[in-house]
Amino acid sequence: VQLVESGGGLVQPGGSLRLSCAASGFTFSSYGMSWYRQAPGKERELVARINNFGGAITNYADSVKGRFTISRDNDKNTVYLQMNSLKPEDTAVYYCNLKLGRNDYWGQGTQVTVSS
Repeated sequence: VQLVESGGGLVQPGGSLRLSCAASGFTFSSYGMSWYRQAPGKERELVARINNFGGAITNYADSVKGRFTISRDNDKNTVYLQMNSLKPEDTAVYYCNLKLGRNDYWGQGTQVTVSS
């Protein structure tokens, strides 16, 4: 299993970013995928989750509802996180996550910094 995140960067408050997570090594469409984030000095927290196959079921942390959208492209084996109306408190390293059996798989993370 390999998960590779990209798309992070520095953005001003109110701006947008789209994160991508390219997955390989497993049957991507068969598994739900998640995005987590970890801010300095804080525990890693779940941001958004999307179910397998068509991805019709999504769940979000209360702090990002209405601003973030998770989606997936099974043809490209990629899960996305569209982040709009970004706030300084969204600053964190964002990680893609796969739960496969008893195992948790993580990407290397991508830094998102929201600052003026």
